[in-house]
Amino acid sequence: MSSSRSALKQQHIPKAVERLERGRQAAPQVFERLREAIISLDLTPGTTLSRTTLATQFGVSSTPIRDALMRLEEEGLVEVFPQHATVVSPINLTLASQAHFLRRSLELEIVRSLALAPEPRLIARLNGLLAQQQALMEAQDLEAFEAADQAFHRQLYKAAQMQDLWMLVRSRSGHIDRLRRLYLPTPGKIQGIVRHHKLIVQAIAEGKPDEAQKHLRDHLSGTLSHVDEISVQYPGYVRR
Repeated sequence: MSSSRSALKQQHIPKAVERLERGRQAAPQVFERLREAIISLDLTPGTTLSRTTLATQFGVSSTPIRDALMRLEEEGLVEVFPQHATVVSPINLTLASQAHFLRRSLELEIVRSLALAPEPRLIARLNGLLAQQQALMEAQDLEAFEAADQAFHRQLYKAAQMQDLWMLVRSRSGHIDRLRRLYLPTPGKIQGIVRHHKLIVQAIAEGKPDEAQKHLRDHLSGTLSHVDEISVQYPGYVRR
């Protein structure tokens, strides 16, 4: 991560974010692309979002922009100051902790249930995702690795037939996800993620629910314990 992220930035939406798909409503697409830009820190905390500029960049009217920003405000990812500006919010540690609690509570039960009835096809799918993560780790492709990490956890929810809960978790995870994105380049972090994923899969495959829960708990405990050093490295990004 570059040190320039410690300063407020002007609005900049990458070209890939601007393109909208035909045949889909514009507002959900604008929301998805802006949310990803915020989570990936392409739009950093403190960045001012101009509705007029966004409408021009996305090639839409002001209505989809307004609707997308309202959804982002509901998730706490932007702050709207009426008649003034819309600004990307700082990382809220209270919301990050709540999202962490929600995800940990759900996934502890999910991995336990999966380990109580191991399914070979699930293990094969998870091992395939692990191989992908290993390759991305070796290539140091952080963006793709982050997506593969999410795919691994999404597969756990799907296997437990809890897909709707995955969507709930994702909608609450914007602040903790930004913390993770800041901490991901730390030496050894990616290696630790892959190691924990392997241990979780092994415990599920061997039908050991207690071990699966232990490794998941260890896996999800890392980022929040390093908030102080993240705050020092990225001043102004975190709100306590």
